[in-house]
Amino acid sequence: MTDYLTLNEKELRQYIKSHPTDEEAFQHYLTIMRAKPGRVVVSTEEQALIETRKRLANSD
Repeated sequence: MTDYLTLNEKELRQYIKSHPTDEEAFQHYLTIMRAKPGRVVVSTEEQALIETRKRLANSD
């Protein structure tokens, strides 16, 4: 068994893809993703489209 706590983000993502039933590893990955700066949470497709347009407008 792999100790997912010692994996870097890329390795952990690969581990989760190959072990989709490992809920603890998945929750650990979510914790890492939620801690990233600049993270935007959307709950609807409309919010996602608005955020995408905003980021594209700011990329010029």
